[in-house]
Amino acid sequence: MDPMINIAVRAARAAGDIITRSLGKYDSYTVTQKTRNDFVSDVDKAAEQEIVHILSKAYPAHRFLGEEGGDHGRTADKDDYVWIIDPLDGTTNFLHGFPQFAVSIALQHRGKLERAVIYDPNRQDLFTAVRGGGAKLNNRKLRVTPQKGLKGALLGTGLPFKDQSYLDAYLGMLKDLIKDTAGIRRPGSAALDLAYVAAGWLDGFWEIGLLPWDMAAGVLLIQEAGGVVTDLEGGDRYMETGSLVAGGPKLHHAMIETIRPHLTENLRYNRA
Repeated sequence: MDPMINIAVRAARAAGDIITRSLGKYDSYTVTQKTRNDFVSDVDKAAEQEIVHILSKAYPAHRFLGEEGGDHGRTADKDDYVWIIDPLDGTTNFLHGFPQFAVSIALQHRGKLERAVIYDPNRQDLFTAVRGGGAKLNNRKLRVTPQKGLKGALLGTGLPFKDQSYLDAYLGMLKDLIKDTAGIRRPGSAALDLAYVAAGWLDGFWEIGLLPWDMAAGVLLIQEAGGVVTDLEGGDRYMETGSLVAGGPKLHHAMIETIRPHLTENLRYNRA
């Protein structure tokens, strides 16, 4: 296995151990609200600290962009290696005992995603990807589905629960996308949703209002599994806008065409 993936897997598993040991022990950790409908616990923070500790020991010159700890390390430059970390994607699920959450770790170099690890500690599913080397689930090669259009497709999504100013536009997309599909699922962890697209368990996915650590690892997984990831307009600004559409090439095109009439000016040009 790739050396950088090895270290990232070790970090993800260590974080997963912290999470599973805490699951259901509601009196053992503190929960605070960061913004509207956005929570963080001591478990998130401990898991991120463990990830940063393991990665920084192996790569002391690298930077770390984490959901709970901000930007750690030396001053940025264009050649930096940056680890993008979500120590517990699906915190609300975790806090309710709903078993849909994951550890997400990606490595970016010179603006390109190079390595990805998503670990589901409940199922012990390990998703990995290396740029140019494909995507895997527990060492099995992954490929997105060959779904050609919306008819019969199973889609994943995420509700814009933090900023509901996009809710009307989102509901318009949902209404039109659901007409011909086999169904739409909203499990609550974008990292796992994207991994499921790479694995072929979902045909496609879209969401408004994501942050880099929510999507970075999942984006590379899908790309290396033969899928397409873009922003809502079909461009490459998803890490900037926070909104994305993902799936196999033909389904992705159908999704973009269906979403396009519902794009408002703020969704076109701004971070959701």
